[in-house]
Amino acid sequence: VQLQASGGGLVQAGGSLRLSCAVSGLTSSAYDMGWFRQAPGKEREFVAARGRTTPYYTDSVKGRFTVSRDNAKKTVYLQMNNLKPEDTAVYFCAASPYYGRRNFDSRDYDYWGQGTLVTVSS
Repeated sequence: VQLQASGGGLVQAGGSLRLSCAVSGLTSSAYDMGWFRQAPGKEREFVAARGRTTPYYTDSVKGRFTVSRDNAKKTVYLQMNNLKPEDTAVYFCAASPYYGRRNFDSRDYDYWGQGTLVTVSS
């Protein structure tokens, strides 16, 4: 199983980035796909996820981030708009077998990508 995250980079506050997560080795349509992030010196935190239920987000990104998935391409996306300096972190994609419920805890996810760095300058 491999999750390959990409799309990170340096952007000014107010800008946008789209992260991608290419999935191989599992049937991604049977998994809840999530995004987490970890800022320097902080714990990894839930950002967004999409599975059988409607997409769900942490409060700090609601209205700015959109998670989507293309099961045919086995790819999950995180569109990030109106980025803020506090969004600076390494972003990870992950797959949870608990399809059909909301999975906010990193322990609900079995498979993880390597992370992609997002830096938002003020």
